[in-house]
Amino acid sequence: MPNRSATGRRSVLRGRTAVVTGAARGVGEAVARELASLGAKVALLGLEERELARVSGALPTVSDHWHVDVTDDAAMARVAEEVRGRLGPASVVVANAGLAEGGPFVDSDPASWRRVIEVNLVGSAVTARTFLPQLLDTRGHYLQIASLASIGAAPLMSAYCASKAGVESFGHALRAELDPLGVGVGIAYLNWTDTDMIRDAAQHPVLRELRAHMPPPARRIYPATLVAHRLVRAVERRAPSVYVPGWLRGVQAVRAALPGIVTRFSRHELTRSEFSATGLLGAGGRAEGADGRR
Repeated sequence: MPNRSATGRRSVLRGRTAVVTGAARGVGEAVARELASLGAKVALLGLEERELARVSGALPTVSDHWHVDVTDDAAMARVAEEVRGRLGPASVVVANAGLAEGGPFVDSDPASWRRVIEVNLVGSAVTARTFLPQLLDTRGHYLQIASLASIGAAPLMSAYCASKAGVESFGHALRAELDPLGVGVGIAYLNWTDTDMIRDAAQHPVLRELRAHMPPPARRIYPATLVAHRLVRAVERRAPSVYVPGWLRGVQAVRAALPGIVTRFSRHELTRSEFSATGLLGAGGRAEGADGRR
């Protein structure tokens, strides 16, 4: 049978199993929908069980969902085996689950700061570790969601920037290890995307100020559907990197100069206002609290 999506376009993903973490909403939901539109079976992982069920029920292909904390090694190992049993071995894994908070580091809540690192960085590593046996079997592809923050750290976002720099480095190391074994690893660099996390961030002076002082092209917010479309096309090509928007690729060429530029900006602009901590942002942050975590 030819590998054609519902739109008639041929896709190597038809009939394959794809795993998406943080799939209840935002980029994760949009990626799950895009994968399903190309005929992939989709496993949705995250903390928001009701939302996961909603997304799963709306997909046009076979799918299932799991309520799981991506930082829990034992729970993720169990889920990985259940995914294999119900949907087949994973050919694609998208490590998308993430949290963010903003505010001065000196006033930051240690538990919230640590949780951002745990979910964004440790959770990505746990995701990779638990699904790698399946990706080795299928010679599949692992996509790590990173950020512009991986390239140039911003003040007042220390946990998020540290975690995203970490996942970029993790992705590069993993690619070097797995390429000889036939498993692809891609890193996705995203800027502002229209998700509830970003909409929530707009309510906080600290993040409004940061965005307002970025160059005009960097302030633009991109639809999650557009971002997901480009991410999934990169997965189909087994691309080592994908930038949304595309001009982010050019930032790589000047990244060595960015710390000095950002420091000068901070000296002139951020000393004019008082900022307070945002707490964990968006519905994902609220789900952390509902699930008994800070």
